[in-house]
Amino acid sequence: MLTNVVLGIHLAVSAILIGLVLLHSGKGGGLSDMFGGSVGATALGSAAAERNLDRITVVVALTFVFTTTGLAFLLD
Repeated sequence: MLTNVVLGIHLAVSAILIGLVLLHSGKGGGLSDMFGGSVGATALGSAAAERNLDRITVVVALTFVFTTTGLAFLLD
């Protein structure tokens, strides 16, 4: 039962992590370009959005690591 719960959480976190990584900016503007780029967004607003996106991604990535480790122990 516990394995199924952890597996469900792991699958959901995996999908969320993929989406968050795709939202990050590459060499272009990424998330800031999606919301208007340099024309409509202020420098502070886009920087704050990138910082928050980084923080959320780190939390989701750590959750992914913990569920992966938990599954390794549960399935052993």
